[in-house]
Amino acid sequence: MTKKKKSTKKDVSKEQPKETSFEEKFSELNDKHLRLFAEFENFKKRTAKERIELYKTAGEDILTSILPILDDFERSLKVQTDLKDQGVALIYNKLKSTLESKGLKVMDDPVGMDLNTDFHEAITKVTAPSDDMKGKIIDVIEKGYFLNDKIIRYAKVVVANN
Repeated sequence: MTKKKKSTKKDVSKEQPKETSFEEKFSELNDKHLRLFAEFENFKKRTAKERIELYKTAGEDILTSILPILDDFERSLKVQTDLKDQGVALIYNKLKSTLESKGLKVMDDPVGMDLNTDFHEAITKVTAPSDDMKGKIIDVIEKGYFLNDKIIRYAKVVVANN
């Protein structure tokens, strides 16, 4: 004698997976498509923004290496006493205008302003000449520069101390 296995309704439902309807499948695939499309659009926007930023700061290394030369020109013009020799001033002005056309901007003169570490680097502190000058910038050692609104060199300043 052999025993027959009785099948129940529970056994049948376990064997057959639940079928998804056409609408559910369509909705699921459409949602995946929309998410993928949105992700791709975000990727395109992000890479375009990065490319523009790269073009703006592409010459940053070259410009930062030229800044000490610009500083030397400014120092030589301050001590120049011979008015007949204006060649140095002409070369300085031409170099400065060329660099400005490439996006280089000089920071505003911070003398008398409060120290702002977002733009200034305090290299030394001296005693304040008066109480109202405490914590303020009293001298600029090196000017600060922007390249297309990005700081490429902080202004090196002297700050009045207590």
